[in-house]
Amino acid sequence: MDVIFTYSRKQAIEDGVLVDVTETAKEAGFRFPVALTRQVWGKYIVPSDYDAERGQDTAGRLWDTLWMLRVNARKGGSCILFPVVFEMLGEPKTVQLKAVVGPGDDGGPVITIMMPDED
Repeated sequence: MDVIFTYSRKQAIEDGVLVDVTETAKEAGFRFPVALTRQVWGKYIVPSDYDAERGQDTAGRLWDTLWMLRVNARKGGSCILFPVVFEMLGEPKTVQLKAVVGPGDDGGPVITIMMPDED
């Protein structure tokens, strides 16, 4: 079977489709590369101006997301649904995210955090 087109994880990160958060993930105890989809990054990790003025920041939201994944990853599996509470326009909002463990460009395991309806 001839391959017509491939789109690597590296290309997705370079194109901005995925946001590489591997360095922060290492600090949180992850051993594999971790990336978030642009939708998760833009909708939940980067706070609105309103929330930023009230002390929310990207680093804290990312840390909370990684920590909640780590806590829920203990259940095991290659697809993990997990909740994260974000301050959204001054109100706490519980959001369900999904993390998928799969092969990266070199075949080694990678983790991608996404919306539950993303693949």
